[in-house]
Amino acid sequence: MKRYSNLIDSSFILINFAHNFENNIIMKANTLRTILGLFTIGLIFSSCSLVKDFDYTVTPEPLEMHGDSVKFSVVVNIPEKGIKKTVKAEITPKLGSTSLGVWTVQGSKITGNGTVIEYKPGGTATFEMSLAYDPSFEAADLILTGKVFKKDKEKAELPEQKIADATIITPLMVRKSFGMLNQSDELVRVVNKSVSAVINFDKGQSLVKSKEIKDEDIRTLVTWIDSAQNNSKIEIESISVRGYASPDGEFAKNGDLSTERVESASKSFAKLMKKAKLDKYMDIATYDKKGLGEDFEEFKKQLAATESISEGDKNLFVRILERVSDPEAREKEMVTLGKSFKLLEKDVFPNIRRSVITVNYKESGLTDDEMISFSSNNTDTLTVEEVLFTGETLLKDINSRIALYNSVASSLNDSRVFNNLGALNYIQGNVSGAKENLEASAAIVESGETMNNLAAIAILEDDRSKSRTLLSAAKGMSTEKMATVKTNTAALDILDGNYSTAEGNISGNTFNKALSQLLQGNLTDAESTLASSDDNEADAIYLSAIMAARSGSGVSDVVAKLSMAIEADSNLKSKAAKDREFVKFFNDEAFKSTVE
Repeated sequence: MKRYSNLIDSSFILINFAHNFENNIIMKANTLRTILGLFTIGLIFSSCSLVKDFDYTVTPEPLEMHGDSVKFSVVVNIPEKGIKKTVKAEITPKLGSTSLGVWTVQGSKITGNGTVIEYKPGGTATFEMSLAYDPSFEAADLILTGKVFKKDKEKAELPEQKIADATIITPLMVRKSFGMLNQSDELVRVVNKSVSAVINFDKGQSLVKSKEIKDEDIRTLVTWIDSAQNNSKIEIESISVRGYASPDGEFAKNGDLSTERVESASKSFAKLMKKAKLDKYMDIATYDKKGLGEDFEEFKKQLAATESISEGDKNLFVRILERVSDPEAREKEMVTLGKSFKLLEKDVFPNIRRSVITVNYKESGLTDDEMISFSSNNTDTLTVEEVLFTGETLLKDINSRIALYNSVASSLNDSRVFNNLGALNYIQGNVSGAKENLEASAAIVESGETMNNLAAIAILEDDRSKSRTLLSAAKGMSTEKMATVKTNTAALDILDGNYSTAEGNISGNTFNKALSQLLQGNLTDAESTLASSDDNEADAIYLSAIMAARSGSGVSDVVAKLSMAIEADSNLKSKAAKDREFVKFFNDEAFKSTVE
């Protein structure tokens, strides 16, 4: 327990005596407070006719910062007959250069707002403090000054005296580097496609006219099949032939007619294949053939497309076909529309009387080697899905990935490209570039990945509220990605002083998890987590030195770990020199030689 003279007695001899006594007790108290975890100091009032010794207990000691605040309590212990009934003591605490107000302890006959202490039994006065953390508190002392009054007359002035060290700021060691989330491609390497041509027929006929075989679409289809034979990316799977009839004849006959049209179209197409020496496709037995009768859906499509018939008559034709099931009665009703029916015969029905020849095939996209090659010299040939696949799967060098995304981001204007580019720039330390990319991504689509990544920018800008809001919006992703979001949120939890929540948000053994456990007082768990993390970064080694200091393992262990941390990052030397985690070693020569 430390004792300090109030020095009300102005004797110079007593002053020197008190100071010498003080220095001896300070040395002993340094050892004692490491055991008790608190700091007790006594204030000796030489003018014992007014007050006797006051003892001060500070908890915690050293002071600690949690959740941006420094909270501590000071208990003033007044002994029996320690303060006269007409006396008050105004104690003025200061943390560094910051004044904390006035604490008043007063006798029972003093009016005022101070804590009243009865003369005979004595008592205690407790003062709770909560301060917004300021960087000046990191290497500061909690000191007291004050005055003693009898009634309203000042009788003595208290000298400035230290009662505690300040401040442990270990929560600020939290790693703010967030895990980035990239977005993947939707690339389909093999696509099912088809190409078709149409053969039209006269009303009620299934004969293929020679001019139909010479039509542009038929000739184009034959040419396409010929070129596909030499294209390694195309695999023809089947040829289908479908026949249709218009809904103006007898229903039963139309069914047979559509089948006859399939057969005649197939034979004509097979002859074309033979003539083009495409023998693989000339056997009509391999064709997928089917007559489908009246094509009502195509009728509605062709009817809607024609401009010669009024909208009213178009709607009436459709209602007739839907309402009247008997083919003959249905045709009679349509014939009654006169001119519109003639236009139907001229502009609509001929397009429905047809066979459709379709070649079904699979087309393979670019190979991996082609995409890698195009990513550096021909990026405009790549689709957005190929760009994303190349950037996220094929390219391993981060600079090559950034170059690819940079080259196509503006032209493709895809939110995923901007997001992934922003994530890569963040990893490279280009925070301003990352922010620009990610904001561009969010302007297109506010994906969960982009919200997570923008939260990383916000925490680096010390905007914890915005960062938490963005992380809350990072939803709708895979379990793995949501685990990253939770781990990122844990960094905010630590800064907010919610250490248990932080620990629960982190899966696996990480630096931040070990830190959250340490800050809860779970030293054994923290040591185990940090050891299992295999983390050899400088701050991780420094954290192990703090653990050693808290465990009481001795100065040699602490100094050994600090030496390794400082070797990895020389900036940690100045931090350790003022870190109140190591205050009990400040006078140790081995410690001083390590940090000075």
